[in-house]
Amino acid sequence: MDFLRPASWEEALAAKAEHPTAVPIAGGTDVMVEINFDHRRPEYLLDLNRIGELSEWEVGADGGTVRLGASVSYTRIMEQLRDRLPGLALAAHTVGSPQIRNRGSVGGNLGAASPAGDAHPALLSAGAEVEVESVRGTRLIPVEEFYTGVKRNALQPDELIRRVHIKTADGPQQFSKVGTRNAMVIAVCAFGLALHPRTRTVKTGIGSAAPTPVRAAVAEDFLNAALDEGGFWDSGKRITPSIAQKFAELCSAACNPIDDVRGSAKYRRHAVGIMARRTLGWAWESYRDGGTSKGEAQCA
Repeated sequence: MDFLRPASWEEALAAKAEHPTAVPIAGGTDVMVEINFDHRRPEYLLDLNRIGELSEWEVGADGGTVRLGASVSYTRIMEQLRDRLPGLALAAHTVGSPQIRNRGSVGGNLGAASPAGDAHPALLSAGAEVEVESVRGTRLIPVEEFYTGVKRNALQPDELIRRVHIKTADGPQQFSKVGTRNAMVIAVCAFGLALHPRTRTVKTGIGSAAPTPVRAAVAEDFLNAALDEGGFWDSGKRITPSIAQKFAELCSAACNPIDDVRGSAKYRRHAVGIMARRTLGWAWESYRDGGTSKGEAQCA
């Protein structure tokens, strides 16, 4: 196994173009596990740790988007971006141990493309785009189009993830995760929800309940219509139990889970419905109170 260690982004792109099978590594929280258990034996490892810009984040000129470097750690997201990206910060709280959060990153989660990745529901519900680049140029991929299959993504062989563009929260966001224990666990299933008062829409993200992370599009359409027709955004009144229950049922129907050692397909559908109803309730109560997000990430 050869180890490539570019000193700049341009060198990294050139190395990836010359060696398309090279596996990028920064935090190594997924890649090293696969290598240590001999599940993966790449010909080349492409070390990105010397490229400082990947560990930086910035807010766009209009203040409406955070440009998050691919190697920004979960710990820094929790500490520095809680106000701007509350859903992602809540999800970051549930990632592994402190040591994993110090090394792991959203870019790594996207590169691994595991359906159980904790960042995915928050990215889907917030409305994110993945900036990828090669020596041929740059392109932005809507996050819902980035996942193409189990542990597969839309990257071309010569492309690398440079940063993720995430809309700054304009309303409350929530994240909930079911695991076999309360910490340091892979999600049995997970759910992210974000209110977008400016556009009067609600977006969702579901993890570990389908071959790829998905949005519950039909559920979103139902809820957005119900909130609009009922005047909920203007009045701030509580969402009725019947609307919340229908939304939960439609979120469950958006799942396409499997039975495995962590949980059955039936349980995953049921749990997603429960999380959908609860996160909607938490987020809407925060909206009624004039807040952005409340409470901590829920992990049951």
